[in-house]
Amino acid sequence: MKRHTTLGEFIIENQKDFPYASGELSALLSSIRLAGKMVNQEIGKAGLVNIIGASGIENVQGETQQKLDLLAHELFTSTLRSRGEIAGLASEEMEDFLVFNDDIHRRARYVVLMDPLDGSSNIDVNISVGTIFSVYRRISPVGTPVTLQDFLQPGNQQVAAGYLAYGSSTILVYTTGNGVNGFTFDPGIGSFFLSHPDMKVPEEGNIYSVNEGNYVHFPTGVKKYIKWCQDVDESTNRPFTSRYIGSLVADFHRNLLKGGIYIYPQGTKLPEGKLRLLYECNPIAFIMEQAGGKASDGHTRIMDLAPEALHQRVPFFCGSKKMVEKAEDFMAQFTN
Repeated sequence: MKRHTTLGEFIIENQKDFPYASGELSALLSSIRLAGKMVNQEIGKAGLVNIIGASGIENVQGETQQKLDLLAHELFTSTLRSRGEIAGLASEEMEDFLVFNDDIHRRARYVVLMDPLDGSSNIDVNISVGTIFSVYRRISPVGTPVTLQDFLQPGNQQVAAGYLAYGSSTILVYTTGNGVNGFTFDPGIGSFFLSHPDMKVPEEGNIYSVNEGNYVHFPTGVKKYIKWCQDVDESTNRPFTSRYIGSLVADFHRNLLKGGIYIYPQGTKLPEGKLRLLYECNPIAFIMEQAGGKASDGHTRIMDLAPEALHQRVPFFCGSKKMVEKAEDFMAQFTN
């Protein structure tokens, strides 16, 4: 029987491929793995210990935080702070970034941005949720407190990104710029094992994922693309299938495996779209590009956008390369 590779073994074996080849980044990924295991455990018993539902607190975007949002944020923050591998952390659940300036963080060279629990409103109805993370090498001098500019870097400067999907099984998918690999959690042993090596998204797909309930607010280019997806054309295997869960990690993970496109455009209700550039779009775009796909705001590559604020929102088109390019064609043709 073939022995499976654990996430820890894989990180060590591939450490030479990490940018700047330091054990610090390996340790950081191990910290994220540990925090993910703790969040997974809490999600599994959420309905038993009164941590489902709204907390009654609003985040910086004016959205009501779920109890598990706050718990996941606290678990990742405390785990990453205690290990000493990062100099600062920015979270979708905080208005400002955290500076880690204790002695163990003095020489830390990385910062982390994250959405601790993506799709958390789905917890109440037992639908898959996830964690999204992004790692950058700081640009301020090592040994000094991190600054806002350390976090406002374009996505093309990421050194690692990934997500955990908590569903029928728990999987951790990540990239350090040398392909994408997925690891499934074995709760009996307590370890993640390599289950999806060198993940590649099909160049074409037949799934489109968009909240069609907002159709009336979509730009004309998006409306035209959706109608194109629904047209009958055997030569292009249309009509395509509509699949939308409402949890970015779950929708993205399905499309990564099967091929498809995920769209969250701008609209009159959300002029800049709903998704955050730093916490969701950049890390997901990095993974998708490393898997052979594409991600843009409908016109420009997501990872080339210059961030202007920690909680900046942008339109998001992400998935199989040819599907995204087709959507971009419609966006270019219809500009309103």
